[in-house]
Amino acid sequence: MRPEPGQVLHFSEDPTITRFVPHLAATARQAGEYVWAVDATRCPAYWFPRQCPRVMVWTSTTRVHAIEYGWLERMRTVELYAYRFDSEQFQPFEDHAHVATEPVLPLGPAERVGDLFALHEKAGIELRVLANLWPFWDAVTASPLEFSGIRLRNALPRSVE
Repeated sequence: MRPEPGQVLHFSEDPTITRFVPHLAATARQAGEYVWAVDATRCPAYWFPRQCPRVMVWTSTTRVHAIEYGWLERMRTVELYAYRFDSEQFQPFEDHAHVATEPVLPLGPAERVGDLFALHEKAGIELRVLANLWPFWDAVTASPLEFSGIRLRNALPRSVE
């Protein structure tokens, strides 16, 4: 699931939202109240249950996403929805998102995203399932590759060896 040209998406497990109001996210590292959305390039980072910790790494031709085994069942069963917005209501935020500072209405009702594994497969994204994300994260962050980690505070603790 990706936006059409001129659109951005917001992913949610709540299919009943009719109006999005800027708010300070609980995980915010910046000041300001926003409505968050992503463009077509960043959508795959949100093809996960909301609280699922994940590590993503990519080159210009290859993309790998990783989750922990404990999230497999939730990946299979989550009902994830996407809301479409007119991208003109948003401005780019750093290099990874788009934000609105005024309330916005979606272009239509929430759309069910569907099978998250099928989305990854269709997009050619390798999905890895690991016992613990931290060794992969450490390797990725030490590499010259582009990467992102989301909800890592929900990952299992680092293994003590």
